[in-house]
Amino acid sequence: MQPYRLTVDDDALSDLRTRLERTALPQPIGDAAVESGLSLERLGGLLDHWREEFDWRRVERELAAVPQFTATVDGQVIHFAHVQAPAEARGRRVPVIVFHGWPYSFIEMLPLARLLTADGDADVVFDVVVASLPGYGPSPALVDRPFTGPVVAELMHSLMVDTLGYDRYVCYGEDVGSTTSDWMAALHPESVLGLFATHAAFPAESRAHNLTAEEAGWVADHDTAWKRSLAYAAMQSTRPETLAVALSDSPAGLAAWIVEKLLAWSGEGEWWNDDELLTTVSLYWFTRSIGTSFAPYRDHRLQAELPEITVPAGVAVQHGERGLPRSYAARTYRDIRRWTDLDRGGHFTAWQTPQLVAAELTAFVSGLHSDER
Repeated sequence: MQPYRLTVDDDALSDLRTRLERTALPQPIGDAAVESGLSLERLGGLLDHWREEFDWRRVERELAAVPQFTATVDGQVIHFAHVQAPAEARGRRVPVIVFHGWPYSFIEMLPLARLLTADGDADVVFDVVVASLPGYGPSPALVDRPFTGPVVAELMHSLMVDTLGYDRYVCYGEDVGSTTSDWMAALHPESVLGLFATHAAFPAESRAHNLTAEEAGWVADHDTAWKRSLAYAAMQSTRPETLAVALSDSPAGLAAWIVEKLLAWSGEGEWWNDDELLTTVSLYWFTRSIGTSFAPYRDHRLQAELPEITVPAGVAVQHGERGLPRSYAARTYRDIRRWTDLDRGGHFTAWQTPQLVAAELTAFVSGLHSDER
């Protein structure tokens, strides 16, 4: 295990500025901006801010204050932040591993980690491991194995148990990171104290039959809402390298691809300023990881069916799945101990509403502690 600090050389910063100065945006295409989360006008302002005002060195300084490491696990280098509650903190100390999704990174999960490790009045305090998924940001891509739930789950389980020495832990993931979290619980119930989810797994095909009227209605509504929003996934799964060439060569293209999704999936309201949006985009740019971040989409066809999960589960339903029937989630999570409908926030749950997620996760784990007494 080695300490890690994210730094970018001056030449990379100069190259980015030059490319931004040469940006050529397209002409508007009909009313395309109506369906998009990002208009060309909004994008142009964001690119101006990136070129003229955004300070990546400030981001580096802030990240330097976060304990970060890399570890080699089964031949694969994994980057993670390790944020721990103070030694004098009261309450039961519980390890939790947290996963981001696409198109974001470990950085956006750090506010949640700080809240979970604060010395408050809760019955539990946390040691938080914020892992970078393989191929995202500082974690190199997988080269000799597919990016599937079981593969990544085994790596992350080994990180927690063999590298960091935690016998039991809680797991939490969002978006593609939720797949890793689910598989950790499925494969290692002896080590997973509990699973917390805001992106609850939908039942595998073998368990998605004989739906109730409520379940069938929700699935139909959900599928209709997403019908015109899945082109990105089709591209990332079937033409990932072609898309990666365009986005790796054009910072404007990369910003458009990422920020459109950040805004479209965040739900109602304004959640982030331009500096926060550009921090995410810049991490992908400087680590050259947009193409490798497509791996879970391309390799999804190799994914095994997720089995039933028997460890205790807590579910907080976020914006993108509002109305999710508890019975539908229970087709996968066989022991749901806590169920909450979040009243605000969107797809990027921990980034948008870290206080809500921290409170719900803490309440869930505190309940597990009470059950054991």
